[in-house]
Amino acid sequence: MPLTLPDEAATLRLGDACAPGAAGGLVLHLRGELGAGKTTLVRGLLRALGVQGRVKSPTYTLVEPYDLSRLYLYHFDFYRFKDKSEWLNSGFQEHFGPEALCVVEWPEKAGEAIAPPDLQIRLVYAATGRAAQLEARSPQGEAWLAAALSRWRSPSGSCRSHSISCA
Repeated sequence: MPLTLPDEAATLRLGDACAPGAAGGLVLHLRGELGAGKTTLVRGLLRALGVQGRVKSPTYTLVEPYDLSRLYLYHFDFYRFKDKSEWLNSGFQEHFGPEALCVVEWPEKAGEAIAPPDLQIRLVYAATGRAAQLEARSPQGEAWLAAALSRWRSPSGSCRSHSISCA
């Protein structure tokens, strides 16, 4: 079942819930229409990982790197790619490795050559706000998803303390 995200704060909390399982070598794909909240989710993740400064969308720069105390995080946005060859010519493949967490908005613009996700989150417009559909795509992704859902549903976590539906 999808998670209900009635407002921006809920989307930030979902990003926060993903932080404990975030680790080098993992890939997160974010899918959804323009304005669905992909960058907001990443902002919540980065805040939970200790980023204090401004968190910018990489729509124009294509990538925003973050050197965190425990890992490197690369936030990609491939919305502006016109075809799959841009991914192949970008040199970004070198960032996908055991030392980095790669978060990719619009992964479909890079085609099948991009690293498959360990976790995929699809944000969709709902009757009120948004809904998030989370899907693990690897054993590491299953562990990451379990950690995120545990934090989301915990009594001190996002779900119960903020009356968010987490069926």
